[in-house]
Amino acid sequence: MTPLTRPSLRRERRSILPWLAAPALVVFVAFAVVPLVGVFVLSFTTWDGIGAIHPSGLDSWRAVLTDPGLPRALWVTFLVMAVSWAVQTPLSVLLGTFMAGRQRYRAVLGVVYFIPLMLSSAAIAIAYKALLDPNFGLGAGLKIPLLSQDWLGRPGLAFGVVVFVVSWQFIPFHSLIYQGGVQQIPKSLYEAAQLDGAGRIRQFFGITLPQLKYTIITSSTLMVVGSLTFFDLIYVLTEGGPGDATRVLALDMYKRGFQASLMGPASAIAVILVLVGLALALLLRRLGGRDAGASQLEGA
Repeated sequence: MTPLTRPSLRRERRSILPWLAAPALVVFVAFAVVPLVGVFVLSFTTWDGIGAIHPSGLDSWRAVLTDPGLPRALWVTFLVMAVSWAVQTPLSVLLGTFMAGRQRYRAVLGVVYFIPLMLSSAAIAIAYKALLDPNFGLGAGLKIPLLSQDWLGRPGLAFGVVVFVVSWQFIPFHSLIYQGGVQQIPKSLYEAAQLDGAGRIRQFFGITLPQLKYTIITSSTLMVVGSLTFFDLIYVLTEGGPGDATRVLALDMYKRGFQASLMGPASAIAVILVLVGLALALLLRRLGGRDAGASQLEGA
């Protein structure tokens, strides 16, 4: 290849790249940007979901921001987010590190661990609701008093059940992320640590965790932003009860929009969810540092 043809090939590749990105851009605009703009516009209207849409200015926003239930829903949302993150992250790191081994049985276990993620959230909620029934559930069948409690009828227990079920379902996904991150760590680092006499625990805290810094940021971003959209599992499992113990913001949006037929306030809550998600994602990005080169070198 002559030096004269190389610049022309580079120009051709650069001219093709926008066309390759165009389909993804069209899909993103059609299914993300346009609905988001539509929801934002609806938050300034009055609509029952069936009849005509009437502009109402800031009435929907006033109704939402002055509602005493909004701070409670925000608090429960952030509490579910924080507790589920605190449970999922260490277990996902440990499972991901374990599955990154070369033993054959670990690959089989990795497939078994991944099964909960393939199940429907509504189906999981129905199954756990049946298992935790104090009269006909697992505890009553096995005659174990500890399991026969009213798990979904007490605020503290219901909240703990929601966090447990959420963690049970999504730990496999994040374990897979950490498994890939651990497998990218150079083996030479562990070999050097073994020569220095470092054991497995010391290698984990001295090599594995520092090398997984940006993987933890990525997993935490998906975990935190994803927790804002918990709806179907909580709706089927507790319907936000008992009282408002598990009434997260996404469930509050559904109840306003589809049960009370208040699409304006529901759209305002949807906009709040988007803004909170963007703020948290930017915050985690900030905590991860601005050194993009370092993230590319992780595990290299």
